[in-house]
Amino acid sequence: MSHPDCRLNLRPLGTPRGVSSVVGPHGVGASPGDKKAKSKSVRGKKKSIFETYMSKEDVSEGLKRGTLIQGVLRINPKKFHEAFIPSPDGDRDIFIDGVVARNRALNGDLVVVKLLPEEQWKVIKPESNDKETEGTDELDLPEELCGSHLPQQSVKGYNDSPDVIIEAQFDDSDSEDGHGNTQNVLVDGVQKLSVCVRDKGKEDADAPVTKDESTSMSQDTRVLSEKSLQRSAKVVYILDKKHSRAATGFLKLLADKNSELFRKYALFSPSDHRVPRIYVPLKDCPQDFVTRPKDYANTLFICRIVDWKEDSNFALGHLAKSLGQAGEIEPETEGILTEYGVDFSDFSSEVLDCLPQGLPWTIPPEEFSKRRDLRKDCIFTIDPSTARDLDDALSCKPLADGNFEVGVHIADVSYFVPEGSPLDKVAAERATSVYLVQKVVPMLPRLLCEELCSLHPMTDKLTFSVIWTLTPEGKILGEWFGRTIIRSCTKLSYEHAQSMIESPTKKIPEKELPPISPEHTSEEVHQAVLNLHGIAKELRKQRFVDGALRLDQLKLAFTLDHETGLPQGCHIYEYRDSNKLVEEFMLLANMAVAHKTYRAFPERALLRRHPPPQTKMLNDLMEFCDQMGLPMDFSSAGALNKSLTKTFGDDKYSLARKEVLTNMCSRPMQMALYFCSGTLRDQAQFRHYALNVPLYTHFTSPIRRFADVLVHRLLATTLGYRELPDLEPDALQKQADHCNDRRMASKRVQELSTGLFFAILVKESGPLESEAMVLGVLNQAFDVLVLRYGVQKRVYCNALPLRSHHFQRVGKKPELTLVWEPEDLEQEPVQQVVTIFSLVEVVLRAETSALKYSAILKRPGPEGLPGPRNEEEA
Repeated sequence: MSHPDCRLNLRPLGTPRGVSSVVGPHGVGASPGDKKAKSKSVRGKKKSIFETYMSKEDVSEGLKRGTLIQGVLRINPKKFHEAFIPSPDGDRDIFIDGVVARNRALNGDLVVVKLLPEEQWKVIKPESNDKETEGTDELDLPEELCGSHLPQQSVKGYNDSPDVIIEAQFDDSDSEDGHGNTQNVLVDGVQKLSVCVRDKGKEDADAPVTKDESTSMSQDTRVLSEKSLQRSAKVVYILDKKHSRAATGFLKLLADKNSELFRKYALFSPSDHRVPRIYVPLKDCPQDFVTRPKDYANTLFICRIVDWKEDSNFALGHLAKSLGQAGEIEPETEGILTEYGVDFSDFSSEVLDCLPQGLPWTIPPEEFSKRRDLRKDCIFTIDPSTARDLDDALSCKPLADGNFEVGVHIADVSYFVPEGSPLDKVAAERATSVYLVQKVVPMLPRLLCEELCSLHPMTDKLTFSVIWTLTPEGKILGEWFGRTIIRSCTKLSYEHAQSMIESPTKKIPEKELPPISPEHTSEEVHQAVLNLHGIAKELRKQRFVDGALRLDQLKLAFTLDHETGLPQGCHIYEYRDSNKLVEEFMLLANMAVAHKTYRAFPERALLRRHPPPQTKMLNDLMEFCDQMGLPMDFSSAGALNKSLTKTFGDDKYSLARKEVLTNMCSRPMQMALYFCSGTLRDQAQFRHYALNVPLYTHFTSPIRRFADVLVHRLLATTLGYRELPDLEPDALQKQADHCNDRRMASKRVQELSTGLFFAILVKESGPLESEAMVLGVLNQAFDVLVLRYGVQKRVYCNALPLRSHHFQRVGKKPELTLVWEPEDLEQEPVQQVVTIFSLVEVVLRAETSALKYSAILKRPGPEGLPGPRNEEEA
């Protein structure tokens, strides 16, 4: 699950930052005031700190010739002077050392770099345990790897119950999508994949870290003959400023009261240490800020960077608004949305004018002649209990020969979104709905996503259907695609469907089920769910036999207080057979539509590819597993899946170790990406690694993903319903890129929202205790996966009452021996050995600053720890 502390180290305000020590005399601690005062004497020829960017022409020439390299910049959130771009050959990342070399680019920007001469490359000492060689600060699994039809949440409509269970909500209804929020995702910085998993955020930016704090799997695993240098580079151009240039943070007065700057500017200090400090004009600030700065010490502001000159360590910005108190849900949420460029404004009147005006809306009579009428069929939805945007419905009709007619019926959103209209433009721009713990920022106006398009029961709805003839084993005997009209007979929740699956022979009492339309019976629905479940099990089994991979990560779900909206509790979301049932048919429909549209328009299909894992990180992980004596096969997605399912038993220790290993395996994985088939020449690159299929797309969630709307339009053209959309392959690729960017941003926001709520839970209900498993060991600290909550934290030795601690390697395995100060002078000090896969007890407790919490180890009893074992004993 995403780290709950992702941005939660919010607030040590005095931390020097924005500049690494390479900057020279104004280095780390210098305040802008001091700096400016010193430079007054040389007014007129102010020294540049940053290089001038290259010209566009030189950049395109250099990229063509291969003397320059482009890539997305990732800045280590814990050590913000370190940044990376992926190596085009999949080898170790290219290192960018210091703020100056980064040349004013921000995290996520598409930059062009020039390699430095080899003598300036980063040296990786074989024994240094320097984990900062892979910039994986925010890794992403494609949802396909970790899906589940996750629940949506909403607090409305629950007035009769004091609390609302809010399930971990992710935004998609097929495995591929959504549900698999990755939680390892937030490994910050770089981990030697093997191990070092740090909680993201500069959460511990102020915690002591020795230079060579070692993660378990250091370079000594590398063949020493290989020259241990990491290619290093400097940024020479920003191709695309993907970062929103907005940041949340705090206002402070400049340090030097006598400087002329003091009279004009305040200093904005971003909560995200990867963003520079920013001068903001005092006229933007609250009127009494200069006289009463302490009144604003805990006020969160949003600032936008306007400029960043070559001769200044600090950017220039404009204070956009005051959000409210730091640490409160709404101000923090608005800050997260703004930083990631999520448009949460109300839809404009010109957009709303595109919607049907005469309500209640009914289907125009001419549509009945253009569509297959399925209103008499037993069709139903299965969704999270609180969902309001119901994209997909299912049907399953037994045939006389023992086979089944199975339908997936998807809301016909493209009917309501005319191409080129203001509504189309805003949906394309938003590209995805964004799911927060407490609410949804919708892609489409609520009238569409919650009413007209949503497949509510007992009302006629326009749909786009895929209908197959399937054998009980899931073999496809025939398929049909077309526009349809359905009338869902009931809205089942996952819990309803699960109870049907679990009681195949027993009738479920009516009072335990939602209303069912009079044309159908609960027995008919129950039987359809059982038949679908039977086929789904076969489809799933076959997918894994055929080599699919799934990396299920722990996902958090919250219970919110009905009055205050604060989290009251949380639990790990359980992914069950009813989720898997829906997932299988969504995958089947997405694959069918991918093949259908690609066959018809090989140059214009919008598809979704998933590249194989990053080679360098995968090799590191293989070495690590080797050292740990774990029989893992990484030769293919299917082989890895088999290793993960077979290597472990089902006792508590084995399950925890599987969780940790799943977490590690997810780190080399790449993002799945939308692309236009006409822009990629090599068809081998179309493949989807995790699903292990040649073609895949997204068709099943058009209410919340714009890519699916584009796919619907293309399928409609394929079936002769309409003209080909007016999009050349390059223009379609541009839309695909934008969908990828917004999808990535929405995932981050989702993780940060979960992190925000978890940090508030720790503050309100903590301290929280849990078992944890060690996944990385350093000289003075170790990283754990907290099993009850699925979060990763670093435990620092200097925060524990220890007499001493000692780091050593046993063979190649890192080991930290902790000697606890006895509570009672009569007692002997207790020794505790911490190594990878040790089970330990941790306590999560809030710290004084707004949303920071830390993990400490629970003191073992005099006889040592109650029962944790390390892997030698397992």
